[in-house]
Amino acid sequence: MGWDAYDILTLFFSISYLITILFTTFVIILEDNNPIKTISWIIVVILLPVLGMILYLNFGRNFRKEKLFSRKGLTDYQSIKTFEPYQIENLDHDLIRRNPKLYDKKHIMKLLLNNSKALLTQRNKIQILNNGELTFQSILEAIRSARDHIHLEYYIYEDDGIGNEIADILIEKARGGVEVRFIYDDVGSWGLGKKFISRLKEAGIEIYPFMPVRLPMFTHRINYRNHRKVLVVDGTTGYVGGINVADKYIHGEEEIGFWRDTHVKLEGDSVHSLQAVFLTDWYFVSQQSVNAPRYFPQHPVTEEHLVQITASGPDSDWASIMQAYFLAIGTADHHIYISTPYFIPNESILTALKTAALSGINVRILLPGRSDLSLHLWSSMSFVSGLLRAGVEIYTYQKGFNHGKILMVDGVFGSVGTANMDLRSFDKNFEVNALIYDEQAVSGLEKSFLEDLKHSKKLEPEEFRKRPFRLKIRESIARAVSPLF
Repeated sequence: MGWDAYDILTLFFSISYLITILFTTFVIILEDNNPIKTISWIIVVILLPVLGMILYLNFGRNFRKEKLFSRKGLTDYQSIKTFEPYQIENLDHDLIRRNPKLYDKKHIMKLLLNNSKALLTQRNKIQILNNGELTFQSILEAIRSARDHIHLEYYIYEDDGIGNEIADILIEKARGGVEVRFIYDDVGSWGLGKKFISRLKEAGIEIYPFMPVRLPMFTHRINYRNHRKVLVVDGTTGYVGGINVADKYIHGEEEIGFWRDTHVKLEGDSVHSLQAVFLTDWYFVSQQSVNAPRYFPQHPVTEEHLVQITASGPDSDWASIMQAYFLAIGTADHHIYISTPYFIPNESILTALKTAALSGINVRILLPGRSDLSLHLWSSMSFVSGLLRAGVEIYTYQKGFNHGKILMVDGVFGSVGTANMDLRSFDKNFEVNALIYDEQAVSGLEKSFLEDLKHSKKLEPEEFRKRPFRLKIRESIARAVSPLF
């Protein structure tokens, strides 16, 4: 029997289909990712061979291993003489040795020195800022007082009330001779128009987008975003946390209500580390190396509060923030408090939480009752049953939307920053956290956390188990696709 054109064409597409699946599957396996993530991508490729390959190449590849992102000498900035690093061999400093609780957290300090060269700084002032109104009051005051430079980078910066109020001050400062450098994420700040940006540039402000997306070229850049929220003023005052520049952080949103969040203001040695993170990102977006000593000035702070600033992302050798979370949870002695808006943990974090609870550690996790990303909330709920069975206490915030990203352990260790406890923050996004070893500051964080629990609903195991079947199906589907987020 002869072959007609239809038969030949069918055979050609069948072979192409098989080759596409085999090739893409081979590439996925070579990535050596988490097995669950690997299987999820293979299923996508089998069901949608051509589209699946395109999706994987744009969203699934491990660029930490491929070293796609250049990391221009973070250690170069950290070696500046104005820094006073506590290297690994000096972690028995008097401040640590005389406080047994601090001494017990020495292994976290050592980890961060090894995995991200995060300097342990001592002379710091720490102010916890709850919610947008207080945070922006402090930020506006700081940038108004700037005399030499203002450096800011945000995942979301909106052309709205607070966005324009800050922009007006930046313009005034730039025209007065203050250097202003501004990085915005090209996806997170998609709404910033040419008119807004041109107004800043005309005033002398240097402004760059982080990894601009110009479809259809380089679409993989959509998946790797700068989720950092950093402000450094004159090299002596710094801000980091969960709050972007947008009115919703002050006034909330109609659909989800009040926006609960946490930021931290730092003064002292730790600001030099924040500065190093910003200037590393600045080199990435502008190819300008900025490292003059005046960006790392002497400061008058004499108070002793230990802080490490650690950054992670596809440019780093290790998932430093995730590793810090894992070690802090796994070595807790008394209690673990977690507040996160997006809870999609990897197996390591999930196991650490269950193990801690089963070993008698009081583990409490605060999740949103309402969210701006429904799929993430559904996926978060899929992890609840197993955690409840292990003895973890789960609460859902009812007063509005809980967007804070905080980890508190044993009343002496706290993490405040931009990283959520989810797969994207662990692997895909560029993040930065302040790790705080200080009873006074952590006590303030815990007090606010316990106050938030008063406005939350505690999930009871039996009641949660009886929730409608349709919700269980929805959550299971969301969890199944969560490795692809």
